[in-house]
Amino acid sequence: MGTVSAPPPAVETSIQVRYAETDAQRVVYHGNYIIWFEVARTTYCERAGYPYPRMEAEGSFITVTEARVRYRRAVRYGDTVRVRARMTALKSRGCTFQYEVVLADGALAAEGETQHLFLDASGRPRTVPDPIARAFREFAPI
Repeated sequence: MGTVSAPPPAVETSIQVRYAETDAQRVVYHGNYIIWFEVARTTYCERAGYPYPRMEAEGSFITVTEARVRYRRAVRYGDTVRVRARMTALKSRGCTFQYEVVLADGALAAEGETQHLFLDASGRPRTVPDPIARAFREFAPI
């Protein structure tokens, strides 16, 4: 029987739902989950030791090439959610993040994934620079 490896560690970001993020029924508008994913991904990169401003100053930019969200439970105005982000793949020119949006009672409200491509300052695809790849792999072996 093979061994089951643990998932890469997640970084959690707490978000209190603001009125502006909801629709007329005070339920979070679906597009805001993508924004929450970005907030969690940015926090992940900071904790991994490579915040976006540092990457960009060194000539690397991360662009989203695909995004997916599956909604499971409604999140409403005034709720506080935890958004968990984990990097699940790091390839030669890109990476993949997975997300979970969890309500205060522990219920899964949404889950998703984004795929990214690294670009140089002129907007052309590039390989992930070694210092960035090393920082991400040291933070969460994948």
